[in-house]
Amino acid sequence: MTTPAIPRNVLPSVRFRRRIAFFTACAIGLTAFLAYLRIDPLSFIRDFHFVVDLAREMIPPNFKLLWVKQGIWTSLLQTLAVAFLGTVVGAFAAIVLALLAAGNTSPSRYLRLLVRVLLAAERCTPNIVVLLVLLIAVGIGPFAAMLSLCIGSIGMFGKLFSDAIENVDHLPGEAIAAVGAGRLQVIRYAILPQVAPSIAANIFYAFDVNLRLAVALGVFGGGGIGFELHVARSVLRYRDMLACLILIMVLINLTERVADAWRRRLFVNDAELR
Repeated sequence: MTTPAIPRNVLPSVRFRRRIAFFTACAIGLTAFLAYLRIDPLSFIRDFHFVVDLAREMIPPNFKLLWVKQGIWTSLLQTLAVAFLGTVVGAFAAIVLALLAAGNTSPSRYLRLLVRVLLAAERCTPNIVVLLVLLIAVGIGPFAAMLSLCIGSIGMFGKLFSDAIENVDHLPGEAIAAVGAGRLQVIRYAILPQVAPSIAANIFYAFDVNLRLAVALGVFGGGGIGFELHVARSVLRYRDMLACLILIMVLINLTERVADAWRRRLFVNDAELR
């Protein structure tokens, strides 16, 4: 009785050589990219004293700015409003587009394809690029930032919502359609109730992401606390800059706690109703 030969591709020596070749290729690629971009990793170590000097100039933070400069709180509310409106308006628009993009709710195959192409184009366009275009169209300020977040939210929500709608259980819809329900009634009473928890969870998550994006867009002309941060950096007032950063972190943490509380309350109530 002969012993079956061991496949060559599972031999320890062959697997070891493959791993060595893989890591060697990765190292060569990394080195080539660093050389092409003229990045010297050792320069961070040599120039680390600049980071230390900046930290010394930023500490202690100038918290007097919070009650001396009243515009700080207005800017903070602007950032919060931009993120909230961009998320909510984008979510409602995305629900309509998701119903047109989902295979089980779209009235036409060609309309479904068109909407999916538009949603993909929106997802491929960075928020900063949309903001730069809107700054020309509507001017500098929080309105341009809100529209930018709204467009970005539509692209992201449209994809997530349409996938969730296509994956629902078809039996409830077929049951109420069998007793004479129309297309809109099937969507209202059979499809939307199944995807409502997914929609709510994605909205809460997107608001958290959009709040951070609203700060970043403010640096580029979108207004809000991001613009105050940009001004403090431009005039080399690093202690004011650190105070703004701490205020932003407090705002984001508070909104996360509130969103988590609302999410738990919403899902608990939904479970009790079921």
